[in-house]
Amino acid sequence: MTGVELGIAALVLLIVLIALRMPIGIALIGVSILGLWMLTNWRVAWGSLGLIPYKFAANWILSSVPMFLLLGYISYHTKLTEGLFRAARAWLSVLPGGLAIAAILGSAGFAAVSGSSVACSATMGRIAVPEMLKSGYHPQLATGTVAVAGTIGALIPPSVIMILYGIVAQVEITQLFLGGIAAGILTALGYILVVMIRVTLNPSLAPSTDDRASWAERIESLKDTWPVILIMLGIFSGLFGGVFTPTEAGAVGAFLATLVALLKGTLTWGRFQAAIQETVLTTGALIIIGVGASLLTRFLALSGTGEFLSSSILGSGASPAMILLGVILIYLLLGMFLEPIGAMLLTLPILLPVIDGAGFNLLWFGIIMTKLLEIGMITPPIGMNVFVIKGIVGKSISTGAIFRGIWWFLVMDLILLGILVLFPQLVMYLPTTFG
Repeated sequence: MTGVELGIAALVLLIVLIALRMPIGIALIGVSILGLWMLTNWRVAWGSLGLIPYKFAANWILSSVPMFLLLGYISYHTKLTEGLFRAARAWLSVLPGGLAIAAILGSAGFAAVSGSSVACSATMGRIAVPEMLKSGYHPQLATGTVAVAGTIGALIPPSVIMILYGIVAQVEITQLFLGGIAAGILTALGYILVVMIRVTLNPSLAPSTDDRASWAERIESLKDTWPVILIMLGIFSGLFGGVFTPTEAGAVGAFLATLVALLKGTLTWGRFQAAIQETVLTTGALIIIGVGASLLTRFLALSGTGEFLSSSILGSGASPAMILLGVILIYLLLGMFLEPIGAMLLTLPILLPVIDGAGFNLLWFGIIMTKLLEIGMITPPIGMNVFVIKGIVGKSISTGAIFRGIWWFLVMDLILLGILVLFPQLVMYLPTTFG
């Protein structure tokens, strides 16, 4: 069996193991070590298992991941973002579907202190869904809006997905963050447009209310937004002003979130322990997947499979547009079954050379890929954000009803994806201007 044949057989085995629900990290490590053993010998395979995990984990930029995760978990457990929704509700109550729009803007605000889509959905779900249901909003609109609004969390920096992509693709993290701002804002505006169109066409989805805040109440509500604004200013002013690096920005953000929570009096020892525990567990899982992806990259390189696949695709005569369309379809399909970071690290060793060889900008592609992965967070059968909301509402609303509530937003997501593909300058403007 040639190296390429062995590599293709290993990829087929990997797909089978993942389909059988084996954890992605374990499947990646197991298949890669087995492949290296069969390709060379046990000594090389064992040596790779000792060397590659160290090289991956020793990457200094990777240390920003647990820090940004800690920032998000502290903000979540200490309820630093609740004021965002209250302020948005006070100011937007006059609009059709005002509470749903407030949930979208609240998620966008929370995204600026968290790199997690799931954390955004969980936070806004606990705050906004009960308020919308109490106000007579249709359950599908209420739950669907919050589920999709959570996807903004990985687009607006900081973003764990972008950090990991930058490490693998060797793209500057700050540049990715700048590119994600436009994509995140555009996504939030698109979701707001969906809500307004749906409620205008069918006012029964979001009954109007006379409970509109006065100007005095609106001004008063802005005082509750200071925790997030302070953290955002601290992170972004230092990061984009060159005071500290993206790696240091995570630590600064986590420190600011802890300090703000102490000042507000919402940080207890139990909440701090919970934030630390979730950070450690999530970081551990991400490192295992990352180590597996690094081992797979080494195996594909030694076997010649990666070069064979990329040269076959690039030499097939397909246009760059067709190659990009194929990559988009792959990520949309994988998003239905895999969690985002696993899907990204599983595919990048194969697809990055193809994208680069087709002449696409890797920074721009990183934002497109992030958008694709976040679409997967709401698509059946395994839309993680949907199941987060299901866990919040319990038996009162079925999973099917929540999935039905996201379809209008899913159409908008595909439209937004098309806009970002056709007009790459939307993504590249900020990185080009301030890079």
